[in-house]
Amino acid sequence: MSDAVLFTVPEPGIAVLTINRPDSRNALSRDVREGLFAAWERFENNPDLRVAILTAAGDKAFCAGGDLKEMAQLGLEVPPPNMFPVPGDTVAVTKPTIAAVNGVAYAGGWLIAQACDLCVASQTARFAITEVKVGRGSPWAAPLIHMLPQRIFMEIVLTGDPITAQRAYEVGLVNRVAAPENLLEESLALARRIAGNAPLSVLAGKETVHLATEMGKTAALRAARHAWERAYRSRDAQEGPKAFAEKRDPVWRGE
Repeated sequence: MSDAVLFTVPEPGIAVLTINRPDSRNALSRDVREGLFAAWERFENNPDLRVAILTAAGDKAFCAGGDLKEMAQLGLEVPPPNMFPVPGDTVAVTKPTIAAVNGVAYAGGWLIAQACDLCVASQTARFAITEVKVGRGSPWAAPLIHMLPQRIFMEIVLTGDPITAQRAYEVGLVNRVAAPENLLEESLALARRIAGNAPLSVLAGKETVHLATEMGKTAALRAARHAWERAYRSRDAQEGPKAFAEKRDPVWRGE
């Protein structure tokens, strides 16, 4: 791990990935991209970690997007498919993820926030797909049609203008809005709610949401039944009802 991305475990089961380049508005320079690839892999491969929070240093920017100076120097045309660390696309992350957006999330910054399963935003956060303003592209925005109404999506992608955290909450892009000083704690509280649940059920729940998004009703139902099979047959599936009957907290084993 480089110092471009910090990896911490503030409490059991929860990892915090912090983009640590506030002087460059936490742009997705090469060292940040490499750091995020390594951090996501580290999270995914650690069985003791159940939820990850992605945030950034400073109070101005979550991520201002790609490094335009680097792109200009490289004469970058179409970005390679694996250029940016995108959970669920260019890097496998099966466990839940939360974006804690502490400032502007523009272009690639919107991309990596969008790729997380949930989003908590500071009241000072701003979101924008700014590619039209610099002649670049945003094909990665296509999945937003499952998150936003079509005309809202159209306005955002055609104007490149930013929206506030409150507006992002109103249109369904953000789960919660927090005071800047409470952003991480709000994100940790949400992570705790998830991490306290049966691990296999959480994994199957995330998979079910993706199946339902990508498939039609009948196909999604069939695929979801298969996705939940492991959870149903696990020891945890017996532990949950037993703990309820005995009026105690369940002890999850993830097996």
